[in-house]
Amino acid sequence: MTTECFFWGAELMSATQSNAEPFGPLTPSMFHVLLALAGDDLHGYAILKEVELRTGGKVRLSTGTLYGIIKRLLNDGLIVELRSRPSETDDERRRYYRLTAQGRQVAAAEAERMDEILSIARSRNLLKKPRTA
Repeated sequence: MTTECFFWGAELMSATQSNAEPFGPLTPSMFHVLLALAGDDLHGYAILKEVELRTGGKVRLSTGTLYGIIKRLLNDGLIVELRSRPSETDDERRRYYRLTAQGRQVAAAEAERMDEILSIARSRNLLKKPRTA
């Protein structure tokens, strides 16, 4: 299997990365929000809790940071706000967000970029073994 590659400056990038280049590299907080939404549609507070849970409490986003990120991701077309709610009993003030296909592509490209960096770190004996999620 071959991967089509493009030259960008002095770096060689895959087709997935070249399409995501205008968005990356992402800030760690932006990447965490995309990761949270890669699993399910969530409202803001649920995104905060998902990030905190998945990082074992090491990353705690403030509401101001989160909504700044959400605004940017919406403007960039990486997420969309849903018009429907998962339940009639849900608080009508909650706004739910979903990862778009482009958002998934950008998140995947960022994960690939990070994986390449971690491979280098492992080859230099900075990391012992791969971690499992």
